[in-house]
Amino acid sequence: MNNENRQSSVRNLALVIVIAVVTSIVVTLVTRGISQGPRITTEQGVINAKERVHKTKVIRAAYAIYPPASIKNPNTGEISGICVDVLEKAAENLGFKVEWTEEVPWGNMIAGLQSERYDMIGSAVWANASRAKGADFSIALYYNGVGIYARANDDRFPNGLASLRAMDESKLKISVIDGEMSDLIAQTDFPKAQRVGLPQLSEGSQLLLEVATGKADITFVQPFTANEYLQANPGSVKNISPDRPIRVFPVVYMVKDGEYEFRMMLDVALEELVNFGFVNRMIEKYAPDDPGLYRVA
Repeated sequence: MNNENRQSSVRNLALVIVIAVVTSIVVTLVTRGISQGPRITTEQGVINAKERVHKTKVIRAAYAIYPPASIKNPNTGEISGICVDVLEKAAENLGFKVEWTEEVPWGNMIAGLQSERYDMIGSAVWANASRAKGADFSIALYYNGVGIYARANDDRFPNGLASLRAMDESKLKISVIDGEMSDLIAQTDFPKAQRVGLPQLSEGSQLLLEVATGKADITFVQPFTANEYLQANPGSVKNISPDRPIRVFPVVYMVKDGEYEFRMMLDVALEELVNFGFVNRMIEKYAPDDPGLYRVA
């Protein structure tokens, strides 16, 4: 091969490499754009959540269904509840509106925030250390106690939580929703127990059904959920530790980690609603007799 042909081959090879690299970059950028949803850019690059909301006048909120904080009408698909109504009022006071984008599984919430599919989780989230590693939280609207529920005829827990902790946990079956708080409590407090898992979009009542039918020994839910279940299934389950919840969590909204300005704007609007009594009015509307709901002082 002469020099001219050799140089031509080198040029062709270099061109092929350049085309391959450019194609790879384009495909990556397009894929990221699809997975991340709508994003607003300026000459300086992608803007933060607060700037984006100011430009669009819309807060994109994902949600999970967890009464009384978030309730879905099965006929219309409309959502309401304490946290839903509070967020819509806060957005109104800020001059924005809320776009309820999608229902998301508990275990996928943080990933959706990080990829900017939505600006926040607009339904109730219980703040904890595990979630704090990948997200940030608003101020608390109120607090939830988490009860421990067993079958009504199960006499193994005469001293409530103390009896439970004295058991051989390797013989214990706990009903949990994968990635949800019941699962985290089981893993943390009873790591040797057998977890009877349900899919992520399962309702809290299904946890109690697993216990009532003998597929699990205990589960962890808020008293509001248990009381609704007991209205339809009287005498089926009982709270073995009504005076001592296994957890008390602040009920908050969740935002992407690092979106400090957006969270601060949201916190000011929420604090106003707490101080003016709007949050308490929503509690009275949706859960006036909930024994596991503790109001902010």
